[in-house]
Amino acid sequence: MKAKKILLHLVLIFAVNTLAGQDLLGILDKEQQDAPQYTLATFKFSRISFGHSVETRKKGLLDIYVANRFWNTPADRAQSFAADRLSTRIALEYGISDRLLLGFGGTTYDGLFDGFLKYKLVRQRSDKKGSPLSVSLLQSASYFSEGLAAPTIQGDLGNRLSYTTQLLIASKISPNFSFQIAPTFVHRGLVYSEEDPQNHFAIGLGIRYKLGNHVSFVSEYYYNTNPITSFDTYGPFAVGVNWEIGDVMLQFSLTNAVRMVEDSFITQTRNNFNFRNPNLNFGFNVAYVIHFKKGLKKNK
Repeated sequence: MKAKKILLHLVLIFAVNTLAGQDLLGILDKEQQDAPQYTLATFKFSRISFGHSVETRKKGLLDIYVANRFWNTPADRAQSFAADRLSTRIALEYGISDRLLLGFGGTTYDGLFDGFLKYKLVRQRSDKKGSPLSVSLLQSASYFSEGLAAPTIQGDLGNRLSYTTQLLIASKISPNFSFQIAPTFVHRGLVYSEEDPQNHFAIGLGIRYKLGNHVSFVSEYYYNTNPITSFDTYGPFAVGVNWEIGDVMLQFSLTNAVRMVEDSFITQTRNNFNFRNPNLNFGFNVAYVIHFKKGLKKNK
C-alpha cells in the first residue's frame, strides 16, 4: 500500500513539473518571437569599396584601416617596379556604440586629413515585422593641408575645410544580395574658378553579392548632378572583391578614383574608367579589427 502511495505521489509530481515546464517554455518561446530580429551583415564592413556602407561597428571594436591606390602614368620615364604612383590613406575607426561609428584618417596623395561620424538611424528587420531598410546618417569633414596652387586664393581655415553629408539607405534583399543608395551633399572649401559650384549634390549606388562564406563581389558608382566645369571630371566607379579572413578584411578593386575621401573622390575624379594610363588604378585595402570589449570577439 505504501509503495502505491509513493508511486502515485511521484506520478503527480512528474505531471505537475511537466505542465509547469511546458508553460515556462511557452512563455520563453513567445518572448523570443516578440523580440525584434535584425538583419546582419548587409555589407559586412563600414565601406563597400571606396565609399561608406550603411554598416557601423559593434561597441568597443577598433578598425585599423589602410587603403592603397596604385596606378601608372603615360610618361615614358616611370618607376621600374609594379606601379608608377602610390597613394595611401591610414585611418582608425571606433565603435562608440553598436550604432555610432567614429573615424579619423590621413591621405598621402592629396594631403587630406579627415574625420567622420556615422549613426545607424534605422535597422532592417529580418522577421518581416519592421523596416525592410537600414538607414545610416554620415557626416564627414576634411582639411586640405597642402600648399595652394593659386596665390590669389586665401589659405584660411574656412577655405581648407570641406564637408560631406550622406543618407545611406540599404537593404539586404536576399542572403546573397545587398543594395545601397546614397543621396549626398558636398560642400567644397577650395574653389579655384568662379565658374565652379561650391556645393554639389550627388547620388551613390552600391551592391554586394556573396560568392562564398567569406568572399563577396562589390561594385560602387557616384553620379554628381552639378560637377566642376573648369576641368573634366567623371563619376567614380569601382568593381572588386572583399575577402574576410577572421579579424582581417581584404578589399581588392579596379577603380578610376585615386582619391579616397568623400568630398574629394565624388567631385574631383579626373579620369574615366578605362584601361588607358593613368585612368585605371588598382585598389588594395586592409582592415584589422581590435576587440576592446571582453566577449565581443566570441559573440561576433
